[in-house]
Amino acid sequence: MLTAILLVVSCVISDHPVGHFEPAPSDQCDPAKTVAPKEALQPFNVLVGSWKGSGMPEGTKEERAAGAWEETVAWEWKFKDQDAWLAVTFKKGKHFTKGELRYTPDKDTKAAPRFTLTLTAVDKSTATFVGGLTDKDKVLTLARTDGPTTEDQRIVFSLLHSNRHLYRLETRPAGTTVAYSKKYQVGATKEGEPFAATTKGPECIVSGGLGTMKVSYKGKDYWVCCSGCRDEFKENPEKYIKEAEAKAKKQ
Repeated sequence: MLTAILLVVSCVISDHPVGHFEPAPSDQCDPAKTVAPKEALQPFNVLVGSWKGSGMPEGTKEERAAGAWEETVAWEWKFKDQDAWLAVTFKKGKHFTKGELRYTPDKDTKAAPRFTLTLTAVDKSTATFVGGLTDKDKVLTLARTDGPTTEDQRIVFSLLHSNRHLYRLETRPAGTTVAYSKKYQVGATKEGEPFAATTKGPECIVSGGLGTMKVSYKGKDYWVCCSGCRDEFKENPEKYIKEAEAKAKKQ
């Protein structure tokens, strides 16, 4: 009980004469602001959709040509109760078959929110990468937390624009501070869009991303960006319609 009282007092009294009360700095007393997963993952709305990927390993010209591959990568939103995350599948992927990108507030730092990417490899093993966004939310760098003891690994996503992004795997000897070296890179282009396309169009009523398909409710059409948002809207149409109406009033 005494400890609780002292904690309360310490958040009210600062370095002032006796009898003078003033709130202590907010970063000492206010609880950390919580951000909903869907809100924290907004920078990755640009990934939602289907992508044609062209991968190539590092090496000689002959090694790059021999090791090149094509894959189709599809990202979509997933929802459960108050939770939200992004799911990804790799069709004909050389290294991975599926994965999930989640906001992990328990790993937050003062610098930026943290995210966890869990990937399933073609051999059915899993790899977990944790990191954050830099360069005005255009670069996502995730370091592997369960990799081999002989090397450090990280995946770097470069979100170039609405219909183009890159991802690459980099490694370096474990326990060193030498620069990472690239092992392979995949360049992905949004399917069904010309390379020079710009992001213009309706907004997804669920995620706020680019609407690409319509859903109907009580005779009215609404836009969603993926099958995950379509299913979520069908489960909670009134919720998202009210949120959209409230958002429109603020604009």
